Amino acid sequence: MTWNKLDVTEHKGVVTVALNRPEKLNAIDKEMFDELDTISKQLRKRKDIRAVILTGNGGTFSSGIDIKSIVTDKSKVLNLLAKLLPGNANLAQRVSRNWRMIPVPVIAVIEGRCYGGGLQIVMGADIRIVAPSTELSIMEVRWGLVPDMGGLLALREVVSKDVALKLTLTGDIISAEQALEFGVVTEVSEQPMLAAQALCAKIRQASPDAIAAIKHTTNRCWVSSERRLLAKETFSQIRLLLGRNFSIAVKRQRTSTDIEYKDRQSFW
Repeated sequence: MTWNKLDVTEHKGVVTVALNRPEKLNAIDKEMFDELDTISKQLRKRKDIRAVILTGNGGTFSSGIDIKSIVTDKSKVLNLLAKLLPGNANLAQRVSRNWRMIPVPVIAVIEGRCYGGGLQIVMGADIRIVAPSTELSIMEVRWGLVPDMGGLLALREVVSKDVALKLTLTGDIISAEQALEFGVVTEVSEQPMLAAQALCAKIRQASPDAIAAIKHTTNRCWVSSERRLLAKETFSQIRLLLGRNFSIAVKRQRTSTDIEYKDRQSFW
């Protein structure tokens, strides 16, 4: 597929998805929404990939939604917000939530500005690595709006309620170090892309089924009851023990050889 607002590359099972409107500070227009929705759905179906890196070209992640191209066009706004059932995710929410649904780790590499919709998108990633000079903001309140792109799903998991309210009520711009202190990001690195690639290299040494099971169980049960978490752990472990990649993992540990894993099994 040809991408107009994204730059998609792949190397050794790691797919890098970069927002690609550097001349507009990667502001998110309707076409970028559509392409992010499409690529995330495609990656969810692939059994051969091992990790995804989500970033922005041009030294910045995203300045947020392209207000001029979207908010002034009511048909585009309705298209972003439309859904069949209230509990379903609409297009605006899928560009964040979909990364949570992919059965491989999604690592966001963040530089420059990460405002509004940009921050909502990266909150869908599993791990967020930022450059020291990065600025972040949940900026929707400045426009008289509520954060509505699904980013609060992850925000409630990584920060306390009072911190979430402070960030969303004020729209304050925070530094990389403040974001790390609050728990919004995972790591601050002088070379965030290299840090992400090194992490992907480690992930590639593990069974893709085990990786998928860990992500699936964590995301599905992080705020669930104790009983549901225990049940999910046991169910996942049985599947792993019966799977082909478990045998390969055991051989790798016993022989210290890099036996290639098979593709991830489809039920993850």
